[in-house]
Amino acid sequence: MAADPKPLKLWDRDRGKTVEEFMPDHQTTYETRPLRAPGQWLRATPLFDKLYALYQDAPWTRRSIEPFVREYHIDMSEFEQRRYRSYADWFVREFKPGRRRFPEDPRQMGAPAEARYFGWERFGPEQRIPVKGQSLAAPDILGNAERAKPFLGGPVLLMRLSPVDYHHVHYPDDGRTLDHERLGRSIWTVAWTAVQNKPDIYIRNERQVNILETEHFGQLGFVEFGALTVGRIVQRHSLDQPFVRGAQKSVFKFGGSAVAIFGEPGAWRPADDILAHTPQGMETIVRLGEPVATSLRGA
Repeated sequence: MAADPKPLKLWDRDRGKTVEEFMPDHQTTYETRPLRAPGQWLRATPLFDKLYALYQDAPWTRRSIEPFVREYHIDMSEFEQRRYRSYADWFVREFKPGRRRFPEDPRQMGAPAEARYFGWERFGPEQRIPVKGQSLAAPDILGNAERAKPFLGGPVLLMRLSPVDYHHVHYPDDGRTLDHERLGRSIWTVAWTAVQNKPDIYIRNERQVNILETEHFGQLGFVEFGALTVGRIVQRHSLDQPFVRGAQKSVFKFGGSAVAIFGEPGAWRPADDILAHTPQGMETIVRLGEPVATSLRGA
């Protein structure tokens, strides 16, 4: 049974207040039981994603850019000024140099994505990420129990990128990639209303699992999730090369998407405002590079 989409209540860190957000989407994004929507099944297939991507990359889709910018008050002065060849090209727009900065303090983890954040301080062996009476387990998300083992009892950040966001992901610290694997196949929406009613979305969706060794935050289980019409996660940085704080890691091609970071016990702690609003089911809007966690190493 479909329901009209309702605005989400979010905590806007920069404005210091609660705001409401409403994103455009197809009605079946908000199905109370997405598995029963035939249209949702079709849109969740990789083939549909590829065909839709081709459509959005067509030159005539440029006409959709200005109305979207106007309706959602996107400040285009923050982005590189150039002529976009299509809506899909505009979707992966990049900030002008210097518009976003990562913390100078190496103990502060800068936000790897401009997104809406949930955070948990400890993720115990028997604990699961709560999703409205349902749950998600670290071994399911990371691919297996052995890979998840170092992160049990550690912190977690879960970030959702909305369609209006900058869809590039950056490295939160200096380091190197120890392991990586591509998992999943479907491409369900990660809109919070859909996730509440289909809690296995994050483990059914196509995702890229990376185990990162970082200088100040220890090992990170860094997972990039594809989502409805954004199954193509393009790695911009070679995974066999060291990376530096703030460098671009990947880009999500068109649509909504999500990223999760699992940490080792005692390595770092999510930011206070994220921790305070998560139990209320309220995401915190965070800009790229803003502090989202603090290292506890040597504290």
